[in-house]
Amino acid sequence: MKAEAVVNWAWRGVAILATGIAIFLALRVVQSERQPDLEPWHIWAPRELDARKLDDADWQAWIQAENQLFDEVDAHMRAALEPAHKVAANRYFEGSPLYAAKFAHNWNRSYVLQPAGEVRGAVVLLHGLSDSPYSLRHVARTYADHGFVAVGLRVPGHGTVPAGLTNVDWRDWQAATRLAVREARRLAGPGKPLHLVGYSNGGALAMQYTFDAVADSSLEVPARVVLFSPMIGLTRFARYAGLAGWPAVLPRFSKSAWLEIVPEFNPFKYGSFPVNAARQSYELTEQLDEKLAAFSSEDRARLPPVLAFQSVVDSTVLGDAVVSQLFSKLPKNGSELVLFDVNRAAALDLLLSQSTLARLGLMVPAEAQTYRVTVIGNSSGTPEVSESTRAAGATQPDVRPLGLEYPRVFFSLSHVALPFPPSDSLYGTDPDAEDYGVHLGNQAPRGESGTLLRGVDALVRASCNPFYPYVTARLGELLNAQDMGGKTASIP
Repeated sequence: MKAEAVVNWAWRGVAILATGIAIFLALRVVQSERQPDLEPWHIWAPRELDARKLDDADWQAWIQAENQLFDEVDAHMRAALEPAHKVAANRYFEGSPLYAAKFAHNWNRSYVLQPAGEVRGAVVLLHGLSDSPYSLRHVARTYADHGFVAVGLRVPGHGTVPAGLTNVDWRDWQAATRLAVREARRLAGPGKPLHLVGYSNGGALAMQYTFDAVADSSLEVPARVVLFSPMIGLTRFARYAGLAGWPAVLPRFSKSAWLEIVPEFNPFKYGSFPVNAARQSYELTEQLDEKLAAFSSEDRARLPPVLAFQSVVDSTVLGDAVVSQLFSKLPKNGSELVLFDVNRAAALDLLLSQSTLARLGLMVPAEAQTYRVTVIGNSSGTPEVSESTRAAGATQPDVRPLGLEYPRVFFSLSHVALPFPPSDSLYGTDPDAEDYGVHLGNQAPRGESGTLLRGVDALVRASCNPFYPYVTARLGELLNAQDMGGKTASIP
């Protein structure tokens, strides 16, 4: 009887689980069907080089394949667009001011930026998920100004059409990173320092390459890794994101393959977001955690210094994971975590939640750490910003004013803001004269809800970093600390 009871309970468990999955999928279908119709850029995608081909390719072959890729996208979009698609707000319409192919430089593509004088080193720049090489162009210029050749990689699946992320694999991203590193080393020559810079998902790729290089003598360990809003930990939803796409196996429910479908009005970033992108990013971060956990003490000792910039409030990644899953496991090697606090003198300070105000305390452990911790922030009642730095092994900070103020219109920074100066033409609050068809960062729209294009609610999110001069100064400090032996000196 006991065995029969166990079997009965097992079947009940299976039935409950199946019912739960069925309800989830039914709700997912209802949710996805409320989204707008799929457009040509959601349905069709060009084929990219996969991981195997990327590992056999050089930079010239990559650029040749990329040129063919963009030609194919342009030709397909011209043929597929219907009259309703031919509007100014569509980046795929060649008559739109957002059409990137007509810009003086199309930042959707991979690029190499050479320094004016002698090459002192090389840097590979890895952008974020749904983004493009545009996002790290300011950082690339800072490196080039300090004598580094900058290799800006377009990560596979990006820069073309959102559908490009529906069939990409994180291993393709890995292989493309290795290819970019090979080219950076070739351009710089032997014996000169190699840096990796990663933004968001690119931060995960930078650390993934670094962990691989530590374990594989055929790969070069970078001298320094610089991270902006690194995607080290994701929310629980990302783990189960693949389930959300199950109904899409039936053509009738193809919209279920997308978490968000919105108009594409940003020339250098996708607005629509497929389920597969979230799933691949989650698998990448899982690999990171597993590799670092498996490292021996000797492996950890070979890890290069990491300099990371992170907003204490971040709705895209788990900011705590930067501390718990990365920095807490690094050796005492000159690494540093720079945190941008919320504006404690903002006009909306009374509306900031208690959990938001407590975020900083959760990310700065009270006990001494093996890494340096720097907090950029202000006090209640004053917009003046200071730098509070606690050295590795210390419990008390050194504080100095920065001569900067927290703009009153900012109540915090954000995941997407950190690598963009206020002068950025697309995302800046004080855009320069470069023309990319639209200024998204200086908009403060007021009007009736439901009037603007779906997706422009993102305009509320901080899209640039008012403290970018500080970021530039820290990068300059780091790059000026290079010794002639090709290694990076620790910043004191």
